[in-house]
Amino acid sequence: MLGWALMFFIFALVAGIFGFMGIASAMAGIAKVLFVIFVVLFLASLILGRRKA
Repeated sequence: MLGWALMFFIFALVAGIFGFMGIASAMAGIAKVLFVIFVVLFLASLILGRRKA
């Protein structure tokens, strides 16, 4: 999922360079959402992974 966030971030940068502001902001928003989901899932796996069964 972090890969998807990075991919959308790179697409947003490229679109911003070429001046497509609507596309750049949409892709940057998607990248932010995916990054937050990745961080939440990562922290959950750390917390739940430390518990013994």
